[in-house]
Amino acid sequence: MYIILVYDVNQKRTGKMLKLCRKYLNWIQNSVFEGEITEVKLKELKHRADEIMDDEDSLILFKSRESKWLEKEVLGQERSSIDTML
Repeated sequence: MYIILVYDVNQKRTGKMLKLCRKYLNWIQNSVFEGEITEVKLKELKHRADEIMDDEDSLILFKSRESKWLEKEVLGQERSSIDTML
């Protein structure tokens, strides 16, 4: 499955959440990640994120079966390109 993850956490927890999300997905912009992930890995990510988060924090997931069903347009400089050359 392909997901876009967006989080908004208190500044004290930003570093922990950034580090966690980078283990599973591609960091594309501040607090925004995208990439392919299995159901098991997504469940693990959500569990670990829940342990970091407090009542005032939020995490939003946009899910799609495959990245080809989403159109991506970038204006300005892209933080991290996820295209890979074989």
